[in-house]
This record gives sequence, C-alpha cells and structure tokens, in this order.
Amino acid sequence: MQSGKEAMDLIPAKTTTRIAIGTAALGAATIAAAVFLYPRIEPAAISYSIRGVDVSAHNGTLDWVQLKTDKVAFAFIKATEGGDFIDREFANNWSAAAKAGVPHGAYHFFTQCRTGLVQAQHFISTVPNDSDALPPVIDAEHMGPCAQGPTVKDVAAEIEVFLDEVEARLGKRPIIYTTQEFHDAYLRGLFAGERFWVRNLFFPPGFRQNQWTFWQYHNRGYRNGASGPIDLNAYRGTQADLDALMK
Repeated sequence: MQSGKEAMDLIPAKTTTRIAIGTAALGAATIAAAVFLYPRIEPAAISYSIRGVDVSAHNGTLDWVQLKTDKVAFAFIKATEGGDFIDREFANNWSAAAKAGVPHGAYHFFTQCRTGLVQAQHFISTVPNDSDALPPVIDAEHMGPCAQGPTVKDVAAEIEVFLDEVEARLGKRPIIYTTQEFHDAYLRGLFAGERFWVRNLFFPPGFRQNQWTFWQYHNRGYRNGASGPIDLNAYRGTQADLDALMK
C-alpha cells in the first residue's frame, strides 16, 4: 500500500495545481455564500410575525419608507447615553420614522458612570414627550469600568431610579433591555414586575422567559432601507397588543 506522500508524488503537478485552485475557489464561494445568507437567516420569523429594528447613528442614514415596506413593524431609536451624550441621528430618525408611519420609541444607553437620576433627566430633556410613542427603554448592558471616576455603588438601585423618574415625567414605564451577562451580574432575582427586552441571538431567550416583551434575535440582519447590518427584534404579542403599548 502506498503512503499518502507517495500517492501524491504520482499526481502530475498541473493536476495538483488545479486541485489547489479548485479548493480555494470552493472556500471563497462558501465564505461569500455565508456572508450573503447570514443576515437573511431569521428563525424567529417562524414564531413571531411582528418584527422590527433598533437603530443608532452607527446605522448611518436610513430610508424609513423602505424599512416599513420590508417587514419593519416597529423601531427603537437611540436617543442618549450616560449623562450628556446625544445620538447625532436621533432627531432625524425620530422624525423620519414618524413621517413613514413606523411605530417607534426611544432608548437610553445606561452607564455605570452617572446616577440614574442624572441619566433620566438627560433622557427626558432630549426625547419628545409623544403620547403615541412606544414605551421608552433603558439599555442596561454596560459592564464598566468608567473612563473617569468610579462606578455607581448599586447598579440595580440606579436603574430603579431611572425607571421611576422617566415614568413620572413621560407617563410610561420604561422597558429594560439587557443581555444575559449583565442580567446575571446585576439583575437576577430583581425587577419581577417589569417588562424586558432581551438579547439572545438566533435562539429563543433562556432568561426572563415570562417577562420578555421584545427579543433581539439578530445583530447583523438585512432590511431594505439600511445600507449595512441592522439589529432585528421580535415582538411577543399581537398587533393589537403592540398598538396598546402606544396608548
């Protein structure tokens, strides 16, 4: 029996070159197919017909009319972060989504570097008090540390302050967006009566199973109207339920 090396020595050089070129071409084609297909794979669509997006300045300029025609039933738009940052596309996205008729709400990226009250006041001063908007959202995923100064002592307590202050001023209780990592570090066993929006890519959420209202299932999805990858989300409820959130 010939060894592998001996067998290869019997293959003409031209044939070996063709094999190498074919293998490389196949690999390149596989990568190209994966790049094309990954944004379009949406297992959540099997169980949830009401799906939307969340956006920020990182998504660039968006065509909200096209988004609405391509399975975008709602949107959450980044407004603020910490105690002084305002997303540069917030005002444009807010007005364009309204003009296109896309139900929308605003979210605040919560950091551990400022108190919940300061962050709530910053959010409130930036976001229009629109009674027809979706509930506001606190994006709780920042694990720290802070570039300047210490982190807050009690993260969960500061989140509670934010929720209370925003509800008192805007009239709607914010939804808590979070990741598994942040949840397990700071939220486990707390906020039993709150609504959650959870991140769990592709597979159904394995935490807050009885409390999540929105599910972020894709971080590099595809939608007409966005020039690049976009976050995709599912709503657990009926269209009537979603409409009720805006009242």
